[in-house]
Amino acid sequence: MTITQPDLSVFETLESEVRSYCRGWPTVFDRAQGSRMYDEDGHEYLDFFAGAGSLNYGHNNPVLKRALIDYLERDGVTHGLDMSTTAKRAFLQTFQDLVLRPRDLPYKVMFPGPTGTNAVESALKLARKVKGREAIVSFTNAFHGMSLGSLAVTGNAFKRAGAGIPLVHGTPMPFDNYFDGTVEDFLWFERLLEDQGSGLNKPAAVIVETVQGEGGINVARPEWLRALADLCERQDMLLIVDDIQMGCGRTGAFFSFEEAGITPDIVTVSKSISGYGLPMSLCLFKPELDIWEPGEHNGTFRGNNPAFVTATAALEAYWADGSAMEKQTQARGEQVEQALGAIAEESRGDVKEYRGRGLVWGMEFHDKERANRIARRAFELGLLIETSGPESEVVKLLPALTVTADELDEGLGILARAVRETL
Repeated sequence: MTITQPDLSVFETLESEVRSYCRGWPTVFDRAQGSRMYDEDGHEYLDFFAGAGSLNYGHNNPVLKRALIDYLERDGVTHGLDMSTTAKRAFLQTFQDLVLRPRDLPYKVMFPGPTGTNAVESALKLARKVKGREAIVSFTNAFHGMSLGSLAVTGNAFKRAGAGIPLVHGTPMPFDNYFDGTVEDFLWFERLLEDQGSGLNKPAAVIVETVQGEGGINVARPEWLRALADLCERQDMLLIVDDIQMGCGRTGAFFSFEEAGITPDIVTVSKSISGYGLPMSLCLFKPELDIWEPGEHNGTFRGNNPAFVTATAALEAYWADGSAMEKQTQARGEQVEQALGAIAEESRGDVKEYRGRGLVWGMEFHDKERANRIARRAFELGLLIETSGPESEVVKLLPALTVTADELDEGLGILARAVRETL
């Protein structure tokens, strides 16, 4: 692909240095549809980034777009705080009928604000309020958001340093396979909990991702998650599952914890819950935990009614028929796994490991700088991928769940070429 030099002057002179994704993709995007993005010069890119997981149903999904346009054209409420609206009622009823009841999940639904970190902050606040304790346990390489409470349970040193103040009341424990199978699961954690001299304050809750996305696509085994849930129950700690990036079907089932057969006390959901990339998040929790006072946790933009509209349309379009979407995602995931296996075999030892579930996959290289070179070359070849891990050492694949088998083959072919050309 020949890429002309785009006019980036206003971004470079006026926008803050904090910008990041645009540095790896130095072009000006103009439109997008499905799994394709197009820049202002008409160059086409296959998108295996999907808005960092907020576009599970692709860009400008026609079903969701139609519902949104119809709602706006009839002057439907756009901003409603936490007022009762027809759009919110439709979403709540549909979410209950298509997601919660079929899975026998008893959760109350809270709209804490528009982003994932809002959901995490509300989950941590609620856990502390319920248990009357301050400490929260998180895991190595976790990522839960960029506000202060979320950063306190995030592992990445670079992101934590941005807080500028001490991040307190969070204690990290080893994630699954952190010691490469040489240490018994939760041996250290349980010893600290039971030893009166350990110095560990009794935690109110444990927060965990079933697949650590930003942390490097680290996949927790179902048996590890079940053991964690059992430990939380025995030690009177709440279990919070952060399903912000891995929920809404990313790993196959609607919730990523379903495979493990557990029912967390609290679940945070965001990113693709609106289905259209519109800001929206949920904090779900068991009814007995609903001890909030009215207005005790609020936010101006927790009532994003256009997001309710597209969320309802997404659930009706993709989750009303039971397991069809889940089976398709699993099939696409097997397609990715086979392709990554072929790339690893061809690389003759350069690939350290590839891992994932559903349609989230990572490929780690012995050379920690390799992933960034591959992502840059992929962009030049017309594929958008990002990196993850504490040193950006993992190539991360996050295509839309609606990606076709042919599009997947095309993108995986570009990835294989990028790997070959960045030795």
